[in-house]
Amino acid sequence: MRDGIEEDAPQPAEKTHRPRLVYPFETAPETGSGQAVEVAPGVLWLRQPLGGSLGFINVWAIADGEGWAVVDTGLQTKETSQAWRAAFVGALGGRPVTRVIVTHLHPDHVGLAGWIARKFDVRLWMTRLEYFQCRMLVADTCREAPEDGVRFFRAAGWEEEAIENYKARFGGFGKAIYQLPDSYRRMSDGEVFRIGDHDWRVVTGQGHSPDHACLWCEALGVLISGDQVLPRISSNVSVFPTEPDADPLSDWLTSLAKVKAVVPDTVLVLPAHNDPFRGLHARIDGLISGHERGLGRLAGKLAEPKRAVDVFGSLFARPIGPDLLGMATGEALAHLNCLIGRGLATRKADAYGVNWYRAAD
Repeated sequence: MRDGIEEDAPQPAEKTHRPRLVYPFETAPETGSGQAVEVAPGVLWLRQPLGGSLGFINVWAIADGEGWAVVDTGLQTKETSQAWRAAFVGALGGRPVTRVIVTHLHPDHVGLAGWIARKFDVRLWMTRLEYFQCRMLVADTCREAPEDGVRFFRAAGWEEEAIENYKARFGGFGKAIYQLPDSYRRMSDGEVFRIGDHDWRVVTGQGHSPDHACLWCEALGVLISGDQVLPRISSNVSVFPTEPDADPLSDWLTSLAKVKAVVPDTVLVLPAHNDPFRGLHARIDGLISGHERGLGRLAGKLAEPKRAVDVFGSLFARPIGPDLLGMATGEALAHLNCLIGRGLATRKADAYGVNWYRAAD
């Protein structure tokens, strides 16, 4: 039951210490131009248009025999499809797409995967959980909001106007996604497969999405990180009505530590947003410590019972208006559920079904 793009989420209230990351490219590809910058031998960096404050998503093309393997695609919009048409004859030089690889299910990554796969009659590659959950969410398109979702947001402390807005917006996920192929090629954690002249290893992570796939090429010294590690923003980690007791923040922190243990610090990181950078381990340390500080601030505010909507000030630096309410609520619940999992907080519903959180005795 998701109806937004994750990076539009509000950012943490306390600015985390930003390590000195190195950005080796002075020039980025122009968004939507169909042109590219080569970031490693046979690896092209393109930018596709994206609404909201970010403005673009980075996508990648990897030389694969006589064609190109494409990693992530952008939203299903007229502007993005036009940008891809320009890329097919521009940066990709008229050579065909050989496969479409998608890091995870969010619309800015998978939106045109089905279109490109059908256009070139090639296979879609995703992890199993990402593929099937994406199809499940798409199936909710134009469906009425379920009562479980209404209860979930009422329990978080939403007022009736916000509930009505949720009902009106529910089912919009699939509108930004071209129909997925009815079959796919599953990627699995630790799997190594060949793209062109080099081996690439799948490194999965959880928390931001069900089973996000990063792609690491040791020979080229490159990590396509998707949304798992971003240099200037922290990916949204949220609890959703489909799994209200989930602890995705613990999953995400564990996954970051896993990436640090598996992938060397020397790689060039190719993120979905912002610019390619070096300094993977320092960035991971900063992301983990920033969320740990957020958890500490939140725990300190729970001496008196609070609803999820009451704790935004402890987590976010910007005001939370109606456009950010859903994402802020999901992220707040992720932090609250993490504290509960650590034995640092408790939750109790009142007679109206609203959940109240307080520090554990």
